[in-house]
Amino acid sequence: MHFRRERVRIETQRHEIEGTLLLPNEGFRSRTTDFLNAHERDFLAVTDAQVRWLDASRPPEQHEFIALAVRQVVMVLELESLGLVDETGDVPTQALAAASTAPPSD
Repeated sequence: MHFRRERVRIETQRHEIEGTLLLPNEGFRSRTTDFLNAHERDFLAVTDAQVRWLDASRPPEQHEFIALAVRQVVMVLELESLGLVDETGDVPTQALAAASTAPPSD
């Protein structure tokens, strides 16, 4: 199965978190809103996360991984797509071929 890595900014009542979500590339729950509304998920796995306190009471922190309670999410912004990976974390062969194929000449 292929997944897409999406860089996002997530806001809670107290924090602003910028990090990476791993979402299904296509099909059921491939949209960020569907992924967030999935009932079997109580937490979001966010990697390469920078956490900032909205009241500036603490300095920003960088974490390789955080688990964020979905019920605490107030807002999510998609910032950029970081490409596809498969379940092993490798870039799919089709994505490599598509990225390295020159456009057709006219």
